[in-house]
Amino acid sequence: MMNMTPVVKQLLIINIIFFIGSQLVPVSYEYLAMFFPENPNFKVWQPITHMFMHGGIMHIAFNMFALVSFGSALEHFWGGKKFIFFYISCGLGSALLHTVVNYYFFQDTMNTLIANGFNKGEILQLLSEGKIDTRWQSLVSVSQFQGFTSAYIGTVVGASGAIYGLLTAFAFMFPNAELALMFIPIPIKAKYFVPGLLLIDLFLGVKGTSLFGGGGTGIAHFAHVGGAITGFLMMWYWKKNQFNNNRWN
Repeated sequence: MMNMTPVVKQLLIINIIFFIGSQLVPVSYEYLAMFFPENPNFKVWQPITHMFMHGGIMHIAFNMFALVSFGSALEHFWGGKKFIFFYISCGLGSALLHTVVNYYFFQDTMNTLIANGFNKGEILQLLSEGKIDTRWQSLVSVSQFQGFTSAYIGTVVGASGAIYGLLTAFAFMFPNAELALMFIPIPIKAKYFVPGLLLIDLFLGVKGTSLFGGGGTGIAHFAHVGGAITGFLMMWYWKKNQFNNNRWN
């Protein structure tokens, strides 16, 4: 493994500090995790801060392992300034797509409820109090109702969106490098591995199920896809403009 580069090391330290702090002060999730924009708990800084919050030890361990493994290789070639710009941009792109998809499904159900005589203000008031009107469930499917309530009440935490951007950039720059998942110990070239992983995420996001079984994954699949799309678009633009010949520092 390549030696850890400076910006990657700083990101690793910041994530660990945030994680320890969040365990000591659980209320921090109410301020630093990312809420749905129509939720009164949403704050303008959350699209940034959510990237440094994690839900558990395995969550942060996996993300930080990927950050060190792939991020160090990319920072080595790009330099620190370009790397951190790419990383934060992918995290923001991740948050954007996740929010847009959530808003679409939320608004679709909201329109159905309004068309059936419910008032939007009253609906939002109930949701903000952690309550529902059981009559809503008779007007939409189970999956629509779950998506509607989870979009409003749920939060997003983790560096996964930015990490997926790094994975995409790594596959772009080193397409023939061989990668493997813990539960698929067969080396697969990055140019096949990363698109395959994204297709799985896209499928699970649409179906609302988990790779490991059961429903209600708790995983923001579209955030992963958003980070990867942002990473791909940036890599495509940089390659078109000779990014390999330009360091930012």
